[in-house]
Amino acid sequence: MTNNLFNLRELGRAVRSERKALGLTQAELAKRAGLRRETIIQLEAGVNISAHTLLQTCTSLGKCLRIDDVRLDYDRLREALDEV
Repeated sequence: MTNNLFNLRELGRAVRSERKALGLTQAELAKRAGLRRETIIQLEAGVNISAHTLLQTCTSLGKCLRIDDVRLDYDRLREALDEV
């Protein structure tokens, strides 16, 4: 999951993609994460799930979450433009 994700639907698609890349079924991922298959189905569909569920799933996929600041850094932008 290296793309910036901005909504639950994109998150669900990313989880599905990672699961498939590892060759796991929804049931296998659920078992690894200690969750029900129905929970993985909901997550992949973009349904609102708990943070605990998300963390359990990511850990089971060998992934982590990172929070990035997507706001513009005007000082860095100004420096970059001054160099041009």
